[in-house]
Amino acid sequence: MSLPFYAKSPGNEGYIKNMEVIAYHDLNGIMAFQMALYKTAKGRYYLYNGSFKGAGFNILEVTDPSKPRLVRFQEVCDPKLYTKQSTPKIQAADDLLIVALGGGIPYLHGVSYEEKNIGGLQIFSLKEDPEHPKLLSHWETGVRDGMGVHRFMYNGGRYVHLSSDCPGYIGQIYRILDIEDPSSPIEVGRWWMPEQFSDGMEVGTYPVGHRDEKDWPQLHGPPYVQDDIAYCGYWAGGGILVDVKDITRPKKLGQIKMTPPFSGKLAGARCHTFLPLRGRNFAVLTNEGERFASWSPEVIGKSAHPGAQPMNNIHMIDVTNKADPVLVAGFPYPEVPKDFPWPNFNDCGIGCQGPFGPHNLHEPMGKPWLEDNPNRVYCCYFHAGMRIYDVSDPYYVKEIAYFIPPNPERKYFEVNMPGPLLGTTEDCVVDDRGNIFMDCFHDGLYILRLKI
Repeated sequence: MSLPFYAKSPGNEGYIKNMEVIAYHDLNGIMAFQMALYKTAKGRYYLYNGSFKGAGFNILEVTDPSKPRLVRFQEVCDPKLYTKQSTPKIQAADDLLIVALGGGIPYLHGVSYEEKNIGGLQIFSLKEDPEHPKLLSHWETGVRDGMGVHRFMYNGGRYVHLSSDCPGYIGQIYRILDIEDPSSPIEVGRWWMPEQFSDGMEVGTYPVGHRDEKDWPQLHGPPYVQDDIAYCGYWAGGGILVDVKDITRPKKLGQIKMTPPFSGKLAGARCHTFLPLRGRNFAVLTNEGERFASWSPEVIGKSAHPGAQPMNNIHMIDVTNKADPVLVAGFPYPEVPKDFPWPNFNDCGIGCQGPFGPHNLHEPMGKPWLEDNPNRVYCCYFHAGMRIYDVSDPYYVKEIAYFIPPNPERKYFEVNMPGPLLGTTEDCVVDDRGNIFMDCFHDGLYILRLKI
């Protein structure tokens, strides 16, 4: 039997159920992170890829999803000067492309905290030429060489909702920009947890640095706004609902804490994403896992958080009463393929229990060229691959399909990886034609379709 076209080598073909791979692109060795899909007035589809480690973004035309065309890579700054630069997140709507600017993470990107990066956002116009976005403005967070802007929501219109660092605060807070004039963004609102306000606090009484901040409330995001309510994944603060009817005075409505017992120790964002399901009184909340390539028994043995790792999961939250969000169901453990080399995903080649769990969800954000089915959830589940769920019954969630990509056989950039280099899904976006775009850690872009 011939190998699938996307296989890396014999025996390294990945695992698939109820899906098909229709295309693959290696992105010329520039690893993507979040992707933004955009449909032009002439019906052409473009995919913009923020970069996991790099000072720019890829532009692909995917009008024919079986033949993705890499147009070009566009830099946002001088990569020789800003060696810690990343463009982690990206969004497109209303003929605007907005690119988040931030600093890389040492254990994932092979950089140091002392290196330089620019932070904030760059806003581009797509109206003149979607293949050559025109820079309109650059907004700075005010924190030099910091995390910058991480996740954000822009679904068109006047406001951009950010997870951003900010002078005088610990970690990332909720900041709202008015881009009525996209050449001159203006901050018009912000919200934060009381523990985040560091002005006047004694140095040493609050955490500094990415690792120390993990168990502190801060906004991971995006602040997902629906019906004037922002659903915020707030790390150790859990899922928080914020009233943004008055954009200048956001107000907390309700909160559900998840840690403990969920997440913690070596895992990523304790509460990563809080995604409302359109037209329903339910929202999906995730605890982020982590990439096993970052760990090994030796590394974990030196960590401040050794031993058993808390469970990270996808949860169903009843948000009928916005002041009292309630956990009502958990998503099932990802199905393990029959011929998978390990018994489960918790000890998948790492030699000890790792911080297994989900990563990014498909986020429709009300964009007409994206699928917005409130009965379906798409999740990049790190090394458990792409997972698709039927959530029509919120109490009985069913997994209906998966794709675990083949393992990368080379690194896209140099970084210390004591653990195995596993097939690891990062981000996904689903268009209105049913095409699923998915990118991977030290790998390229897969374009998939559901077969049921």
